[in-house]
Amino acid sequence: MPSSRTEQPRLVLASASPRRLALLNQIGVTPARLVPADMDETPEKNELPRSLAKRLARNKAEISHRAVEQDPELKGAFVLAADTVVAVGRRILPKPELSDEGATCLRLLSGRAHRVFTAVCLITPAGKCRQKLVETRVRFKRLSRDEIESYLASGEWEGKAGGYAIQGRAGAFVTRLVGSYTNVVGLPLFETVTLLEGNRFPVSHGWGEGL
Repeated sequence: MPSSRTEQPRLVLASASPRRLALLNQIGVTPARLVPADMDETPEKNELPRSLAKRLARNKAEISHRAVEQDPELKGAFVLAADTVVAVGRRILPKPELSDEGATCLRLLSGRAHRVFTAVCLITPAGKCRQKLVETRVRFKRLSRDEIESYLASGEWEGKAGGYAIQGRAGAFVTRLVGSYTNVVGLPLFETVTLLEGNRFPVSHGWGEGL
């Protein structure tokens, strides 16, 4: 007798970020494949933080979608991309690779409030593009020189927006957070699930299996 269950649609994650993959796994979503987009993430002249996040997320999704459509095994899959931007006022902080850059970020964040923007972009099997932008406000305590040097030695800051990872040691720097915590990690789960399920990707469909 044929099964009455429909086949679960496939999802491609346009990112190599282990944090975004872990967050998807947390809600029971396992991407069919990771297809990260290789692109220049340099802000354009006078580009605002929220505009940068939206532009990069959409570009990543479109680049990955083009690759997916050329792959017979993946063609027709949903493509999900995200980009996170940390800003102090209008100033966009980098994703530092050098310790000097990381130190500059931490000194700028020390004792101040900043904003974290993550844009999530979904391209459906029909080729339609859907986006959400999430903003979280975060305040750091005043950091001592020893704290900054110790955090730099941990290496957790490398390649992270704003030079820190809130899910690691930097979580001890946060005195106040208003908004989505998972947004600061790199993928706002409430908004991501809303985006997926609103476009017929049933995230919670199999949550009760195996119980």
